[in-house]
Amino acid sequence: MPLRRFDAPRWRRELGLARRLNLGGTDEQRESVAAIVRAVALRGDAALVEYSSRFDGWAPPPGESWAVSQAEMQLAAERLPADQLAALEFAAQRIRAFHAAQTYADVEGPDGLQLLTRPVRRAGLYAPGGRAAYPSTVLMAGIPARVAGVQHVALATPPNADGRVPDAILAAAVLAGVDSVYRLGGAQAIAALAYGSETVQAVDVIAGPGNIYVALAKREVFGTVGVDGVAGPTEILVIADGQADATLVAADLASQLEHDPLAWAVLLTDSAALADAVEEAFSELQVSLERADVVAAGRSAIVLTTSLEESVELANEFAPEHLQILAADPEPLLARVENAGAVFVGSLSPVSLGDYVIGTNHTLPTAGSARHSSPLGVYTFLKRTSVARLNEAQFRTLEGPARTLARLEGLTAHAHAIALRTEEE
Repeated sequence: MPLRRFDAPRWRRELGLARRLNLGGTDEQRESVAAIVRAVALRGDAALVEYSSRFDGWAPPPGESWAVSQAEMQLAAERLPADQLAALEFAAQRIRAFHAAQTYADVEGPDGLQLLTRPVRRAGLYAPGGRAAYPSTVLMAGIPARVAGVQHVALATPPNADGRVPDAILAAAVLAGVDSVYRLGGAQAIAALAYGSETVQAVDVIAGPGNIYVALAKREVFGTVGVDGVAGPTEILVIADGQADATLVAADLASQLEHDPLAWAVLLTDSAALADAVEEAFSELQVSLERADVVAAGRSAIVLTTSLEESVELANEFAPEHLQILAADPEPLLARVENAGAVFVGSLSPVSLGDYVIGTNHTLPTAGSARHSSPLGVYTFLKRTSVARLNEAQFRTLEGPARTLARLEGLTAHAHAIALRTEEE
């Protein structure tokens, strides 16, 4: 399937319609997830057995836990081929170094005011499973939680039909410092982490990507727990000038399309010649890819703009998960970027490297949420508490205006509580 071609006005019209129609699952999916979450909250392990047997084809026999033992986690790391373990260790080191730089100190304000930053006690992570294992996701979520100082880190991930978790997932859990691994997938896993059960302990924050049922479940439990975000299909926007290598652009677009038939891959360029070359290179590349059917099903496009500045403007409107800039002079374009989960500058910084080993987090805001959200990071597992400590002089300065405002709002008990301290009741 060739890349669809747009000019900027048509792209804006069709993008706006596509985003308005993105309602976050069908009515049936939302109702199904709500029922699963409610059942797990009310019936605990009995509901987990029911749904895990139905959707994952496995539930623990009586007397066996959902959790993988620490001994089995260590054995899995030892069984993993040496080159794979070394690659995970290398990625872990890069991810840890970047996230360790995300430091957050307490804030001292005026007049005895403070803002304290503290980690949550328990974090729940989710790593997708089923057709593929994603150990990189375990590292990307587990390491920031540990750097933040979370006391207990739990991971939920779908088991194979025999109840086993892939060795790569368990090895990554060891490297990330995960305390508990639960053989649970889907909406029921998110509900178990949020509400707990007889054998699963509830957490304070849930982080990590998953399919539409996981995303809807995170939306359903938000408020009971914190969540890092509600992830949609992956996205890549490439801004490129006429000097960009069309073969590299086509490869980068295809690399994200192979994730999901609903993925977005868009080239924004002011060069008609590059647009033609990328379209040809993309068509040639598709037929040779192992996941050619998934790539062909994705939402892919070329948008021809009047300038690279207009390309950045369109990118800010789209607010992509991944933004790649391939231009002879990228820095002025980068300075204009306002909305993107992560930006990759230059031909030697492909998104594919960022998915694994660059060190920046690959769990990113999607579906336009980069307008208001951030990548998963240490701050995902931190919360803030304000503190006020006033002396008599400070109290005297504040009490009069406070009593006036309390009476203005009709909250006379507030005014009374203040007045008692002034001996002017």
